[in-house]
Amino acid sequence: MTWTAYHNRGETLRAVITASSQRRDGVLPTDVDGVAETFHDELDLLGALVLKWHTRLAGNIEQMLAHQPTDLDEAVAVAWSNTAHELPGVRMIIDHYRAEPVDDAMARAMAKAAAKEHYLLAVMAGRASLLSEQAALRAGAAIEERARELHRTLPPVDPAEAHEESQVRGTLLERLRAVLAA
Repeated sequence: MTWTAYHNRGETLRAVITASSQRRDGVLPTDVDGVAETFHDELDLLGALVLKWHTRLAGNIEQMLAHQPTDLDEAVAVAWSNTAHELPGVRMIIDHYRAEPVDDAMARAMAKAAAKEHYLLAVMAGRASLLSEQAALRAGAAIEERARELHRTLPPVDPAEAHEESQVRGTLLERLRAVLAA
């Protein structure tokens, strides 16, 4: 892929994400300018959106774990919820095509994407090791359900605010030093 094609694909994907956030109908916005020229088919576009989701989710998890390392499950669930707030249209599209794939290839791809997401959630929450895939999938599914509950009921948590709150309490090392000094 040439730089121009890559650049155009990125711009088109950003336009698709913007359209999905505005429409919030869970349907791939294949009518966005450049989609037909840039993506081979619906599965190619959906795959790019899933990759965008997973990338943002992983980044948000890392950010939340840096600021809330004591309750891993909660940090991962909040990160998932924040990602759903940041990419609402993308999440709706993923959910829609996970529930109603247009063909067998899409069904397999979405099942694999869901399994990988659940695995990521479970491992990052410390509920499974890299070696226990089935346990990770079950734990990840449970974390996703908790995250969905948070997403429905809470506004997004700003990681900077979480960091400020942890600074008030102090880091674990600072608290240990204070206890030892007392």
